[in-house]
Amino acid sequence: MGVKEHKPTTPTRRWQTVSDFQELTTDEPYKPLLVPLKKTGGRDLYGHTTSRFRGGGHKRLYRLVDFYRRDKAGVHAVVRTIEYDPNRSSRIALLEYADGEKRYILWPEGLNVGHDVMAGPEVEVKVGHAMPLRNIPPGVMVHNIELIKGRGGQIVRSAGTAAIIQAKEGDYAHVRLPSGEVRLVSLDCWATIGQVGNLDHSALSLGKAGRSRWLGRRPHVRGLAMNPVDHPHGGGEGKSGQGNPHPVSPWGWHTKGRKTRRKGKYSDRLIIKRRK
Repeated sequence: MGVKEHKPTTPTRRWQTVSDFQELTTDEPYKPLLVPLKKTGGRDLYGHTTSRFRGGGHKRLYRLVDFYRRDKAGVHAVVRTIEYDPNRSSRIALLEYADGEKRYILWPEGLNVGHDVMAGPEVEVKVGHAMPLRNIPPGVMVHNIELIKGRGGQIVRSAGTAAIIQAKEGDYAHVRLPSGEVRLVSLDCWATIGQVGNLDHSALSLGKAGRSRWLGRRPHVRGLAMNPVDHPHGGGEGKSGQGNPHPVSPWGWHTKGRKTRRKGKYSDRLIIKRRK
């Protein structure tokens, strides 16, 4: 697992970096766990654009990843393959359980083919094992954390991320998230031991516009480059700063510094320290 650079044979190759994919053990996904993935193009069910600058991109099949793991408590599993997933920044690992069933999980750093993994309240604290926060000692790195008991892992799932259990108090654990936020999570919620793999993902450079298009990202046009009819920042002769106005969206909403979090949100009381 590392970053690979190319010889600068073209201007874009000079800055382009890719993963070396050394950790992958196969390039063939397990077909029973693949389902079609329909693209939205940033449109809602009415066909209206709700997310701008999305569309195109390479066709993908979705890998069914098991974020739950509770229903396999006490069943031994062996890691069969480590694979690439086009739908997320992290890698995925294919587990084969003792009962013959196969499932994908997020691949944590340090988990290799042939390793045994298990889920359950009484399992050993070891990379790849899943268990309730109640059974995980403070200071241990975890990922794929549930926010609501029984719902499955919802946070700390992207490449290179890990949360740390700082303390336990009453029915809650103090969990420090990758953003720096410290929040209370119920001790009955489950998490997986270890740090999500593919640590070098954040160091990659796309290098050219075409690579963004492969990912389904269309060109993002600056408001300053538009006409007044299209954007509040548009118009003017030459490069006009318009007297350094406060940045707004095409519809006049403040876009920097405006708080978007809903007031009185239920989970606000569970946040001990905000990320900012």
